[in-house]
Amino acid sequence: MSLALVNARIVGSTADTLLVEGDRIARIGGAIDPASAIDCRGLVLMPAIIDVGVFAVDKAACRAGGIVRVGLMPDQSPVLDDPGLLQRAADMGKPGIWVHPIAAATRGLLGVDLAEMAVARDAGARAVATGRRWIGDAGVMRKVLAYARDCGLTVIAHAEDGGLANGAVATAGETATRLGLPAAPAVAEALAIARDLLLAEETGARLHFRQVTTAAGFDLIRRAKARGLAVTCGITPAHLLLSDIAVTDFRTFAHLSPPLRCEEDRRAALAALADGTIDLLGSGHDPRGPEEKRLPFADSAPGATGAETLLALALGLVRDETIDLERMVGLLATNPARLLGLEAGMLAPGRPADLILVDEGRPWIVTAEAALAKAGNTPFDGMPVQGKAIRVFKGGVELGATA
Repeated sequence: MSLALVNARIVGSTADTLLVEGDRIARIGGAIDPASAIDCRGLVLMPAIIDVGVFAVDKAACRAGGIVRVGLMPDQSPVLDDPGLLQRAADMGKPGIWVHPIAAATRGLLGVDLAEMAVARDAGARAVATGRRWIGDAGVMRKVLAYARDCGLTVIAHAEDGGLANGAVATAGETATRLGLPAAPAVAEALAIARDLLLAEETGARLHFRQVTTAAGFDLIRRAKARGLAVTCGITPAHLLLSDIAVTDFRTFAHLSPPLRCEEDRRAALAALADGTIDLLGSGHDPRGPEEKRLPFADSAPGATGAETLLALALGLVRDETIDLERMVGLLATNPARLLGLEAGMLAPGRPADLILVDEGRPWIVTAEAALAKAGNTPFDGMPVQGKAIRVFKGGVELGATA
């Protein structure tokens, strides 16, 4: 089976043709018979998105958002701390998307007893994670990092000091005070990061912070990278584009974990994206139905749907000149693939033919009612955006038009 694409704007290449043989890219550039090829009409051709750190598998939403692979967090029911559960999770997306399960670092994600990481790795786990929680016991976290290092696995950590953040639903500041919401100071993030960086340096482990959202946190990550630590971090579009003002009027769609920060931290996040401190841009896809969101703010569940809007919001950052298109591909595909140890995430001969054809100027409006996800709760409800994945290919096989 072969697939030929012509007249494409191929990210990272001056060529405009790409040939797929089987499930791999055969070559980029060169003559191709236009009669047997797909005419891309000058649209952007890039690697399909690899979305690390999602909490739910939504095949239709992922396809609409140009996502072909997801790194599924262990916060499932039951928790992904058993090889059978990991293998079942890996099968959840077939045949539409690849699901790469991330195993629990501790049994039941309770932060007490280490999970069997070697067994999880052999069952297909691509990393281990602390889940939505911070491991408060430094001794346990040190063991997690050391064991993961010996297993060749990256630890994906949640960065909020539990002693400060426990019970909080907002960031301490004017907005939380005015609304009377339980809040934690933003320094809770930096405290968690500082401790885990010291432990990662001492153990030599690879450490990824799923979300870093504060100026103090980014400063710590920069310094750690300068010292040569194997540390990376991610963020969602919400924390780049929204501040804690978005929770005004008790908008539960803006109740996220970690909570939205002040405007100064949001600007620091954009600077960290521009200077390369941030490595991954993920959707944080965590859809919540009305039974979890139509509640008083403090009682509602944190989380938002994000798979369908990730690409469009990332393209907005390109239009704003915060990043360029190649950097966007790195954030959405190349770096996530590297984190999970996948061959995918770039356009090169021999690599998996996971591709998306993108109309970067296609206008549309984000609406909760029209969402394809299990629930449509999004803090961007009603926002006009631009950019759509018009065609999506998984291993050289088209998944169907998404426009």
